[in-house]
Amino acid sequence: MTTSFRLAAAQYDIGFPGNWSAYESKIQLWIQQAADAGAEFLVFPEYFSMELASLFPEPVYKSLSGQLQAMQSLADDFVGLFAQQASINGLHILAGTFPLRLESGNYANRSWLFYPDGSRDYQDKLQMTRFEKEHWLISAGEEIKVINTKFGKIGVSICYDSEFPLIANAQVQAGADLILVPSCTDTLAGYHRVKIGCQARALENQCYVVQSPTVGNAPWSEAVDVNVGAAAVYTPVDYGFPDNGILAQGELNQTQWIYADIDPVMLATVRNTGQVFNYRDWSSQFRFFNTDS
Repeated sequence: MTTSFRLAAAQYDIGFPGNWSAYESKIQLWIQQAADAGAEFLVFPEYFSMELASLFPEPVYKSLSGQLQAMQSLADDFVGLFAQQASINGLHILAGTFPLRLESGNYANRSWLFYPDGSRDYQDKLQMTRFEKEHWLISAGEEIKVINTKFGKIGVSICYDSEFPLIANAQVQAGADLILVPSCTDTLAGYHRVKIGCQARALENQCYVVQSPTVGNAPWSEAVDVNVGAAAVYTPVDYGFPDNGILAQGELNQTQWIYADIDPVMLATVRNTGQVFNYRDWSSQFRFFNTDS
């Protein structure tokens, strides 16, 4: 297992590519820029794939249900593009999320991780926001997963999932030192909810947490018309880490990559010799509660 590696988190602008060739070129440019900067692990945002709705006529991309149905025709191309880019560039790529129709007919908000060898794994979003449940009819995933990589085990907590402590803790207890949080928020308050959740998960689990948001305005889109956020890498707040727990952070609402060097060995050190033992003390907190009826 590699001890340290450079990670890149995208502040990804929702555009209007209009055709597959333009979309493919945009993705290739993003990935090439991160690879040229020495990144080995790339993280894209939640629902960044929704700009693909621009490949269909206006009545489709103006319809919340219509765009979901139409985008299924691009799912294989989307997977193929990121699998190819991961292989060509020798990268691990978390390709944000894509609303995928399952065999049941329900839609899942799926985040695929693509490996350099062409293989892939995924995590489905577990906690649905009101918009997803009430307007988009996206269904919740059923499994909290931990994904193996050469960099160690990782967890994926998609946007709203990051606001629920037990999800990330289950992933960390299963061995994850890195939690990836692709996000998509349309207000400053929404962005801060996810940001606060990410920082809290890093603090209480003494792990790295990475947020990657969509940014910019896309008035043509019924789904991702307003996007607010800043990418960041959060850490424990203890010896060897930044005093504010922020290893790297982008400029709010700007289109950019942010980069950080991730070192799991530092987590082991702080968990054993830190000022506090949040990770170790997690289970002991429950002794304060009487569960007898």
